[in-house]
Amino acid sequence: MGAIALYAKPSADFAQKLEASRALLKSAAAQYTPLTQASSLGAEDMVVTHLIHDTGIASSVFVLDTHMLHPQTLELVGRLETRYGLKVDLYKPDPVVAAKFVLENGKDAMYRSLALRKACCDFRKMVPLERALAGKKAWITGLRREQSQARAEVHDIEQQNLVVDGQPVSRAKINPLADWTWGDVWHFISINNIPHNPLHDEFFPSIGCAPCTRAVTLGEDFRSGRWWWEQESAKECGLHVAADGTHEAEEPAAFESLENRRKQNASVIPIKEIPA
Repeated sequence: MGAIALYAKPSADFAQKLEASRALLKSAAAQYTPLTQASSLGAEDMVVTHLIHDTGIASSVFVLDTHMLHPQTLELVGRLETRYGLKVDLYKPDPVVAAKFVLENGKDAMYRSLALRKACCDFRKMVPLERALAGKKAWITGLRREQSQARAEVHDIEQQNLVVDGQPVSRAKINPLADWTWGDVWHFISINNIPHNPLHDEFFPSIGCAPCTRAVTLGEDFRSGRWWWEQESAKECGLHVAADGTHEAEEPAAFESLENRRKQNASVIPIKEIPA
């Protein structure tokens, strides 16, 4: 059974949510220029791109190509460009920095400590993100309150006051799907025939880099397939921390490497691993 057949169940007030999302995007476009969408090419972000196109607002779309994404994810870039007649901007990590990190720490460094995993996220995501957002007044995301405990307090519009390279930066984050359910997302994908990542049909609700993503089983938390070897509070890469940093992961008092946990308890072995 595919993701649409399994999940496409709209909430009773879906029509009102949809209109509110459209109104929010139009309002944001009128208030913030230039505007861009950060797309992970996951289900929510495909919906957001469709809404941007449908409302006709002026917004670019970018993807962080970490060089560790599944091929199924990258294949969506071309489909997105063809479907909506747009150019998706790809932001990639510095190849010299990436090569040095792998040489010094190995390809599986993210499994050994939270510090190494966060370092990997930093040069593959955080640094390219700042390049993508440079000069932008606001960015649009597919965050939903339902996604995780860390995202339960997501607001429709969040003002971010940050320091980037020693300079104060103020920008807004627009979350048009904040109160949508997973069923709402897939209902909208279904009725609009929106392309989606085929990994969603293989029980990957949340899809990131290949080494850090696995399928989930029925009843598991939505984001349990992301960084599954870490404690629950650590499951953010840094892209969507609160303006005050309160969602940032902290090193557990006794971090166990993935390899150690595999040796001690076979139940922690990922359900489905996909090599980078």
